[in-house]
Amino acid sequence: MTENGLNSVSSDNSDKTASTPYDFPQYVIDRVMAKRGRLNVFDRFDPKRTALLVIDMQNFYVGEIASVVGIIPNINRIAATLRAQGGMVVWVGMTAGAGGQSRWHIYHDHFFTPEKGANHRDQLSPGHPGHEFHKDLEIKAGDETVYKSRFSPFVAGASNLDELLKARGIDSLIVTGTATNMCCESAARDAMMIDYKVVMVSDANGARYPDDHLAGLTSFFQSFGDVQTTDEVVTRLLRAG
Repeated sequence: MTENGLNSVSSDNSDKTASTPYDFPQYVIDRVMAKRGRLNVFDRFDPKRTALLVIDMQNFYVGEIASVVGIIPNINRIAATLRAQGGMVVWVGMTAGAGGQSRWHIYHDHFFTPEKGANHRDQLSPGHPGHEFHKDLEIKAGDETVYKSRFSPFVAGASNLDELLKARGIDSLIVTGTATNMCCESAARDAMMIDYKVVMVSDANGARYPDDHLAGLTSFFQSFGDVQTTDEVVTRLLRAG
């Protein structure tokens, strides 16, 4: 363990020392090093071909959960950095219903009590305060906003995000938002599966419980992409040149 609390691992097959931005279990680190010989998959993203995805930072999901509210400054920092370098910022929200009708019956009818299903559907319908993005997010002119009807915006028919990204020549994604182990991980996994380079940001994703947060990052890290901190994204991944 390094002095800042991050794991540090060196590989016999590499002259580099890599560090993880989160305290993953040692077996995860060992597995990753044995598989690919390095912890970080990506050294740098071309900012002009990179999009920041901010997932589900809506009032319904954010509420007053300290671990989610607390990531907002990091999201804003990454967004400002990427905009300044010609990249793309996309605010991705959930629209679960409209006019009292569900856009996802299998979920609302089977995974909730009737009352909780209606609450999820209605508060995530356009016009409800729960559907709005949190007031502290710095959404700027020129950013894009996309609404999805499933956990992942890359599921067929869930949104037009993939088409929007491809039209801008985007090949790399930085995933932030909530919940780490639900919509964020779902979006990040699916993006990699359709050939985007993907990084999840450990301190710009949030979940209600630490174990859920760790589970989402750990699962993604092993086979789908990088997990980096906000500082690493800003100073290394998006560095100039």
